[in-house]
Amino acid sequence: MAVDEALLHAAARGVATLRLYQWSEPTLSLGYFQSCADRQDHVASRACPLVRRASGGGAILHDRELTYSIAVPIRLRFGEQAAHLYDVCHRSLIEALADLGVAAKLCAAPPAAGQQPFLCFQRQTRGDVLCAGAKIAGSAQRRHQAGLLQHGSILLGMSPRAPELPGIQELTAKPITGESLQTVWLPRLAANWGVEFQLQKWAEPESQQASLTEQARFAHADWTFRR
Repeated sequence: MAVDEALLHAAARGVATLRLYQWSEPTLSLGYFQSCADRQDHVASRACPLVRRASGGGAILHDRELTYSIAVPIRLRFGEQAAHLYDVCHRSLIEALADLGVAAKLCAAPPAAGQQPFLCFQRQTRGDVLCAGAKIAGSAQRRHQAGLLQHGSILLGMSPRAPELPGIQELTAKPITGESLQTVWLPRLAANWGVEFQLQKWAEPESQQASLTEQARFAHADWTFRR
C-alpha cells in the first residue's frame, strides 16, 4: 500500500506507472471508508493480517489473486476521465482472458442498490468483470493533487479465507496463474492504450518515500483502525 501511495505522488509529478503484484500471505485489505469492526463478522478471514487501502470499495481477501495498481498524471489522456481508465483496463483484461480460453464480460446491469456486502467480490457495479455471473475483477480509484491511482484485483482462485468467492479456476476449471495472465494482459493493455511499457527498477526516492509512508500510515494502528 505504501508503494502504491509513493507511485501516486510520482504520478502527480508526471510519472505514469503500472505495477502488478501478489501477496506473500493471505491478507484482508479494507476499503478506505470501511469500518474496521465489520471484519469481525467475516469469520473465515479473522486470523488474516489487516491493512487499509487508500482507495475505496469493499474488503478484498488477497490470496489467490493478482493485484494491480496504475498511477497516472491526470493531465494524460487516460488520466482525465476516471471511467475511461476503468474501461481500458477491464476491456483489455477480458481480451486477455479470452486468449486463455476464459469467457468474461463487463457488468452492464448491476443489482438494485441496497446495503453493500462486506467483501468487494460480493458487490457488482457497472464495469466490473464477470465470469459465469460471478465477479472476478474490480477496481477502485483515488485522486491526489495531479495524480490518479487505480487499484484492482483479479480473482484467480478461491481462497480458504474467503470460501464464498469462486475464482476463475472454480468457474471455468482453468488454473490460470498470475504470471500467465500478465504475459497476455500486458500486450493487450499496451495496445488499447497505445503505449509501450518499459520495465524499470524501483527508484531510490520512491523507495525511501514508501518506507516512510509505511511506518507513518499503513503500518500504523491510527490508520488501520481509524473507522
